[in-house]
Amino acid sequence: MSDGDLREGQAMIKNRVSDLVGRTPLIQLAAADGAGTVLLKMEQYNPTGTAKIRMARNMVDEAEEQGLIAPGGWLVEATSGNTGLGLALIAAERGYRFTAVVDNHSSIDKLRGMLAYGAELLNVSGGEDGLATAERYATARRIAAEQGAWLTGQDSNPGNPNGYRPLARELCDDLGEDIDYLYGAVGTGGSLCGTGRALRERIPDLKIIGVEPVGSIAFGGDGAFYHQSGTGTPEISEICEVLDYDLLDEGIKVSDSEAFETCRYLAKNFGILIGGSAGGVVYKALERAQAVGPETTVVVLVCDGGERYLDTVFNDEWMAANGLFDAQVVDRLATMTQPTPADSTRKAPVGIR
Repeated sequence: MSDGDLREGQAMIKNRVSDLVGRTPLIQLAAADGAGTVLLKMEQYNPTGTAKIRMARNMVDEAEEQGLIAPGGWLVEATSGNTGLGLALIAAERGYRFTAVVDNHSSIDKLRGMLAYGAELLNVSGGEDGLATAERYATARRIAAEQGAWLTGQDSNPGNPNGYRPLARELCDDLGEDIDYLYGAVGTGGSLCGTGRALRERIPDLKIIGVEPVGSIAFGGDGAFYHQSGTGTPEISEICEVLDYDLLDEGIKVSDSEAFETCRYLAKNFGILIGGSAGGVVYKALERAQAVGPETTVVVLVCDGGERYLDTVFNDEWMAANGLFDAQVVDRLATMTQPTPADSTRKAPVGIR
């Protein structure tokens, strides 16, 4: 082996897990004949299995540069799961203490993942199920103010959207300027706005479309309970400061049934396992692809995988108990994608639909 070969091989050896973030793959989804090209940016191939590791790392990087965190310091964040996973990993590898303020809307596997990285969990839901977004944020702010922890503040920290500029560069490296639409879920708005803002610098005519659950209020409408986690804005919560309405061309809503049936359909027919909110974004992107024609490229930010939703989205009993099965959505998906042998042979379990 030459010295040159040795140095090249050593360049592939990383010193920290967070050095593995980025360069996630693109998968072309088999949309129906005559439809636009639909490309899925598979962020589940990052460490922690989610896009949020990008902004978690960047928020800490920027805070370190600004002297906001001392060695051995304490981080606190209100999180529904994926941001907490990212911050827990960064805290573990850099020697920080991390407290995640959570509620019962979080996936149990995300909570277990944070614990595995050594995070402390503070659940503000009490004995109640579901969202406690306002309580999470208020508690995190109180801990920071009273106990000297540094509040990462994903809802208002510019390091959140800044962390997605490398994602935009990856898309440009792979696709050049051949991107007509960018679709993404909107919670804080960091991933979509950060990626979209950087892409617009290269592609001025890019259309940026935000997707939130029915029942979320970021794009107006009545507030209501929804099952999609890690996305949306409940009625009692403030709109996140990093959500840039002026950047978005559209803000649209997707139902839980549309989101979850899409996840299940992609898994069973294409072997693509994605998270619940990502399913809703894919469903809306497929609808757009039908309307715009074959010369158009639609990129979807798939922010996490489906492995943490096996007890919910991919569980027949849970879907049935919550009234989330919808045969009309499945039929619509079959018309929006290329048929596979599974489409014509797979039957739903008796009593499920």
